[in-house]
Amino acid sequence: MPKPFDAAITCYFEDEAPAAIREAIEGGDKNDVIMDAYPYDDRMEKDRYKAELAALQIELVKCQSWVRDNGARVVVVFEGRDAAGKGGTIKRFRENLSARIARVVALSKPTETEAGQWYFQRYVAQLPTAGQFALFDRSWYNRAVVEHVFGFCSEDQREHFFHQLPAFEDMLVDDGVILVKLWLNVGRAEQLRRFLARESDPLKQWKLSAIDVKGLAKWDAYTAAIGETFERSHTAVAPWTVVRSDDKRRARLGAIRSVLTRIPYAGRDDSALDIDPKIAGGPELWLAGA
Repeated sequence: MPKPFDAAITCYFEDEAPAAIREAIEGGDKNDVIMDAYPYDDRMEKDRYKAELAALQIELVKCQSWVRDNGARVVVVFEGRDAAGKGGTIKRFRENLSARIARVVALSKPTETEAGQWYFQRYVAQLPTAGQFALFDRSWYNRAVVEHVFGFCSEDQREHFFHQLPAFEDMLVDDGVILVKLWLNVGRAEQLRRFLARESDPLKQWKLSAIDVKGLAKWDAYTAAIGETFERSHTAVAPWTVVRSDDKRRARLGAIRSVLTRIPYAGRDDSALDIDPKIAGGPELWLAGA
């Protein structure tokens, strides 16, 4: 089966990727974490991961019952660089939950009608009703990072977004919405390694897009946009939790725990919710792994 985009990922790896990135990928075993600044050398052992994930999924079911019975509204924003593990984390989050209660929101490119609306309008339409989770696989933060990096919005439009953003999120929280913002961060070598694996896997090639290919050469532009986004949107009312995701197993556990600790559900087992501060914390963790 031919590789998508004329094997553009492989071509980038062979011809354009920084030498240090190529060396890290070529010298790393599949169980190695190939980011020097990551706090662990190897990914979490599988049996331990499965045991901890099973315990957390029991907690998620408890949480679901509380959300339903109390008419709570929970919004979880999953953001991050391409191939950071957003989809896989969302899958583990909701695989034992009701699709009627835990709903994934993954919006495509705006239609002509949506493009003419208030920027936040199509996201407001996807907010949960009483007794629901809405899990946003990318969100209104597209304007802050991806649209900016690729020139899909003007500087004035982006500034207007940042001007309105604090009030928008303040209104959500003031109205009783539990808002959790997660940024999954992955290192440059690991991102490229995951793209190469997708390119070669017929079952995962659909995950690659032209944006992924073009974005490989825009690492520094993404870094600048992400840094500015944290500076302008990490607030007391709507803080960011950064999850270091070079090890997908630790990242999934850290992300789920970060959500569960924000929800006061009945019967919570706090012993299962001990967050590893090396994996999940504030924007300072992004600075360590940028």
